[in-house]
Amino acid sequence: MAKEVKNIEQIMEELNRIIEKMERGESSLEESFQLYADGMKLVKSCHDKIDKIEKKIIVLSEGEDKNEL
Repeated sequence: MAKEVKNIEQIMEELNRIIEKMERGESSLEESFQLYADGMKLVKSCHDKIDKIEKKIIVLSEGEDKNEL
């Protein structure tokens, strides 16, 4: 089964849902740890996507600099 690919906006929405659940304080300690772990995975995924986008922007800007010469 293929893993669903989420965009940055979807990741942020899911992170917000996790934060809201944790802030309510209704979760058990074990559930809180799982929510935290899930949130950290989402943060890493979001960071990786942003890093890829930044690298693409750098490559595109370097191409524009060469064209200006």
